Amino acid sequence: MVLTIVLLILSVLGLLLSWLSPIHAPLKPGLDFTGGTAIQVERICSPSCKSFSMEELRKTLPANAVVQTLDAGKAISVRTVALSPAKSGEVVESLDRVLGPIQASDTQINTIGPLLGSQLLRSSLLALIVSFAGIAIYISLRYARLYAAMALMCLIHDVILTSGIFAWLGLLAGVEVDSLFVVALLTIAGYSVNDTVVIFDRIREQQQVLPDLTVEDQVDRAVAGTLKRSFYTITSTILPIIALIFFGGESLYWFAVALLVGVLIGGWSSIGLIPPLLPLLGGKLPSKSSTNNPELAA
Repeated sequence: MVLTIVLLILSVLGLLLSWLSPIHAPLKPGLDFTGGTAIQVERICSPSCKSFSMEELRKTLPANAVVQTLDAGKAISVRTVALSPAKSGEVVESLDRVLGPIQASDTQINTIGPLLGSQLLRSSLLALIVSFAGIAIYISLRYARLYAAMALMCLIHDVILTSGIFAWLGLLAGVEVDSLFVVALLTIAGYSVNDTVVIFDRIREQQQVLPDLTVEDQVDRAVAGTLKRSFYTITSTILPIIALIFFGGESLYWFAVALLVGVLIGGWSSIGLIPPLLPLLGGKLPSKSSTNNPELAA
């Protein structure tokens, strides 16, 4: 509990500092949400890349353009306000003159209008809210409202910690979040609930089979019975994610990192956060199915 509280405080602090910084948002938004034009060019380096001055490069670009070097200077990324196709072509020509020769076939130009970016942001937030509401309704119907509240607490915990880590990455390393980050959050929510529901089901099983045990013993047996299964599931999930981090390319790198962080946090909250909270409620835990089974009632 102490570890969880410390991590939550650090995460909320990161989100607040990001909001108070020039970013003016809990997370540093990427091109998908702010709108603009992103241009990435690959340089021809044989045998070595031509040296260039960053100041000279900025003079040929639009005002307030953000320049980032990638792959040890072999690629250059430029982000600026939304540009027309003609203006984008002029920027590529300027990069070719200063950086000297570039791979025309590998040049990437992505433009998103500010209106589309704001719509995508609203849609992403709506998707998170709807998914959380659907999970709460399902668990309320399948188990009990107490379990639904605990599952929502688990989801909020996972989202805050994952977002907090990326808030600090945005402050310290300039990492931006895009629509893939929202996909990662939705995936994390589904994975976390899957683990949590398994433990809920085992707790209810303990209530039916051994109703005379205390709440602490019922929860302890349920966690012990699912611990090995949870460990195997987490391990088998993070292995392909690690492969995606190393071999998935730059465009999927931070998406895979968000998945890895979220899966680890989700596994921790399902095992180490929610079960210890249940005995603190005191008394008998709610169980919908024990009264519906005549054999168990007898």
